[in-house]
Amino acid sequence: MTTRWLSMFCAVALAACASAGESGRPTSRPASAPASAATACPAVGDEAIVKILKLVRQKYDLPAMAGAIVTSKGLVAAGAVGVRKRGTDVAVGLEDQWHLGSDTKVMTALLAGLLVERGQLDWDAKIATLLPDLAPSFHPDFAGITLREVLNHRAGLPSKLPQRTSSPSESIQSQRLQAVKQILSAEPAYPPGSKFLYSNQDYVLAGAILEHITGKPWEQVIREGIFDPLGMKSAGFGGVGTPGQIDQPWPHRANGQPMPRNGPNVDNPPLIGPAGRVHCSIQDWAKFIADQLRGLRGEPALAKPSTYEALATSPGETGYGFGWIVAKRDWAGGKALNHAGSNTMNFCVAWLAPERDFAVLVCVNQGGGDVPKAADQAVAALIKLHNAQSTETR
Repeated sequence: MTTRWLSMFCAVALAACASAGESGRPTSRPASAPASAATACPAVGDEAIVKILKLVRQKYDLPAMAGAIVTSKGLVAAGAVGVRKRGTDVAVGLEDQWHLGSDTKVMTALLAGLLVERGQLDWDAKIATLLPDLAPSFHPDFAGITLREVLNHRAGLPSKLPQRTSSPSESIQSQRLQAVKQILSAEPAYPPGSKFLYSNQDYVLAGAILEHITGKPWEQVIREGIFDPLGMKSAGFGGVGTPGQIDQPWPHRANGQPMPRNGPNVDNPPLIGPAGRVHCSIQDWAKFIADQLRGLRGEPALAKPSTYEALATSPGETGYGFGWIVAKRDWAGGKALNHAGSNTMNFCVAWLAPERDFAVLVCVNQGGGDVPKAADQAVAALIKLHNAQSTETR
């Protein structure tokens, strides 16, 4: 996420999408579709989900959308509508990959939790003890910050990316370590522990810690710790698709125009991978979300129930946990978890209702503008759909 997008994300995310969340109904907006919306809308997947996505896509003139309903048992249904690239007739596919942006953060937090379970890490361990080689260069105010404060964005780290001090030819591990050294040697953006400030830098730091403990790149750690065990075969890093080919959803600007290029390098720099560079199909994302639901419900999962509870717990009743925004929603039966992600060229959002054992996911291959509103309306309609279907089966 860029700094501009970060500020907008925090305002929207910490409000927890109230327009959709409380009522479960879409926000009222004019029903007429933009004049530029395509009249033809290729679609694939569950008929009821496709119907919802078609209406939202037309209303907001989006290139493509995907949506899914998930429970602890796995994917219930999914659908996708639209075209991979505006101006073409290449239909989006149900197995297409979507950029998850900052929804990567909870994955990094889960990796930390797995190390906590093995006794290799502690939520309240001080960063100075976890990165002893860098500790002498820390600003004095950073000496006492803990991993817990880092993961819930209360460690005093700035939201803005530091200027690059390492060479692109260096390993990603080295680049992350240099970025962390630069961040922690500067004066904190605010007194650590005093408030919340959403920052990708927190999760870059968390990734560097995981790399130091395991001796492996974060990309390898997450593949071995999460992707492979959950069977997330489509998962990867960076922008999606083969450069120059329309073989995956193409990234689009806020004005709806396609980016000049596509592919793995059309994304934020690799060093912020732990904060937001994972991509995968919506079915594979559903595998991760189903595992979160199982863990939160005390059922067998990748990690222990206590780890999932740590991820879903904020310093206050609501707020930011470890990669999840914690909210209260009637439709969720109490606690609801939410996070959105965007690299400004794609957008996705997840809402989880652990007490009622379901979640909804929405992905769009466009970022900024009214895309969050569009995703919010799709989420609300999917929640309503799930509730209606659940009532019918009782």
